[in-house]
Amino acid sequence: MMSKRLSYLTWDQYFMSVAKVSALRSKDPNTQVGACIVNDRQQIIATGYNGLPRLLDDDNYPWARTGKFLETKYPYIVHAELNAILSATVKLENSVIYVSLFPCNECAKAIIQSGIQTIIYEEDKYENTENNIAAKRMLGDANVVLKKLAFSEITIKV
Repeated sequence: MMSKRLSYLTWDQYFMSVAKVSALRSKDPNTQVGACIVNDRQQIIATGYNGLPRLLDDDNYPWARTGKFLETKYPYIVHAELNAILSATVKLENSVIYVSLFPCNECAKAIIQSGIQTIIYEEDKYENTENNIAAKRMLGDANVVLKKLAFSEITIKV
């Protein structure tokens, strides 16, 4: 009797891969972030990436990180987490969000408000910044589970 293949992706690896592929849609020249929201039946509810809101032309807005506020990307970009939350067509209570970068304090508020119960993230490059501390404080007080995924490079075999 033949046994099953042993080198398949775990659910966490699979959904983080979807988040990372979503990040590839971002046109941001510096930072590409992806998100994938999953329900308790292991079904993808929504995906998102950091980019401009719908209907806005990417060529008509700045992508700079520094300079005068209105000449940078920051007042215009929707973060991956919020993009996924706004794209969902079902309620998000008790769902899990996979993100390639730990959420900022603004996204933490949206995650809590939407009812997402678990955040699985890959990178926390802003750890110990005031924004990050505020996000973790709110998420902790809301009992949102935080899990850092030690994600290793995976070769996809077809």
